[in-house]
Amino acid sequence: MRNASPGEVEAALAALWRHAAKSIPDWLPMHHVPWLPLVYAVAARFQAAKRGRRNIYLVRLDYGDREPGLQGLYVGMTAYPPAQRFDQHRAGIRASGSVLKRGQELLLGPVLHLQHIAQADAVRIERDLALALADAGLRVEGGH
Repeated sequence: MRNASPGEVEAALAALWRHAAKSIPDWLPMHHVPWLPLVYAVAARFQAAKRGRRNIYLVRLDYGDREPGLQGLYVGMTAYPPAQRFDQHRAGIRASGSVLKRGQELLLGPVLHLQHIAQADAVRIERDLALALADAGLRVEGGH
């Protein structure tokens, strides 16, 4: 749906969720994210050297209370499955304040290749990915 308006994309995604929710992969965004191609391009530059038990994850943040339409990303690392860790944030368990207050959805697509990696790689990639996304012009939280 390239070059479609955000309204058209949102309507198509809503129809998709209504008719095929059980078959939709968990990494597919539920809403139109115009800057998602940029996130894919930046994240693709990062590779892990070793396999392990850590996962990198991204959460779309909504800053609409500050400025209409303003969005950002939270970059995190976890030993849990990313969906479980997102649920923990939302429940207030070891939660980042930004995800607890503004977290809208998990964006796993750009970082699928950064799942099950070694902790040392994950620490480095989490930090460097957050910096690279910020350098690309996105509002970024996390990435300690």
